[in-house]
Amino acid sequence: MPSILITGCSSGFGLETARLFLDRGWQVTATMRSPRDDLLPASDRLRIVALDVTDAASIKAAIEAANGAFGPIDVVVNNAGLGQLNALEGVSLAAIREIFETNTFGTMAVTQAVLPQFRARGSGVVVNVTSTVTLRPLHLLSVYTASKAAVNAFTESLALELAPFGIRARLVLPGRAPATRFSDNARARMADAIPEAYGPLAQQVFSAWQQEDGPVTTARDVAEAVWRAATDPACPMKLPAGADAMILAAEAAAAG
Repeated sequence: MPSILITGCSSGFGLETARLFLDRGWQVTATMRSPRDDLLPASDRLRIVALDVTDAASIKAAIEAANGAFGPIDVVVNNAGLGQLNALEGVSLAAIREIFETNTFGTMAVTQAVLPQFRARGSGVVVNVTSTVTLRPLHLLSVYTASKAAVNAFTESLALELAPFGIRARLVLPGRAPATRFSDNARARMADAIPEAYGPLAQQVFSAWQQEDGPVTTARDVAEAVWRAATDPACPMKLPAGADAMILAAEAAAAG
């Protein structure tokens, strides 16, 4: 029975991905900073484990817990992330570093920690969840976009060095997901107010978001894309997740 470790399972994409893999018979280690037992149905194939992806000791303990419960991990999904919504001038360097510590370095650290067992077995899959903002830039998301674009480049290069060992690395790129906590999370991370000079732009952006309709991404879309990345060796490197993500990916491909 295959085993998966997923980061950032307290809500949204990570939580739905854990549900989907449980429903399809996998052994699931669902990790989150503050574990909650009421988010997923009780199962002997489920372990809910504390994990702070910015802490090496926490990463080591979570991987050991997964191995102890279910044996070797077959798939790791790096989903944990922080949002950041502000003009660059309004974000402190400390806040920028915090975003990169979780979104970028946390992904690298968890991946690095699990690779020895993948390499020893000659199999394993790394799935990194980023964003379609890396395909089409948006206002007030320069820091967040940079943290996710770095993961894209990291994963594409990583895939080349891991292929000789039978290990796959893939990307899942979700689109706009208003039903998740990303927007609230991002706004809450405005440690400083948006600089006054950017006020009119910010108002335009927020108004546009409130009025925006059309295709969106659901947590289930992302979970299904992660499933494909984990189980289909022939899937492409980048998997857009959600109707709007599919449109953006097609536009990006057409633009060359």
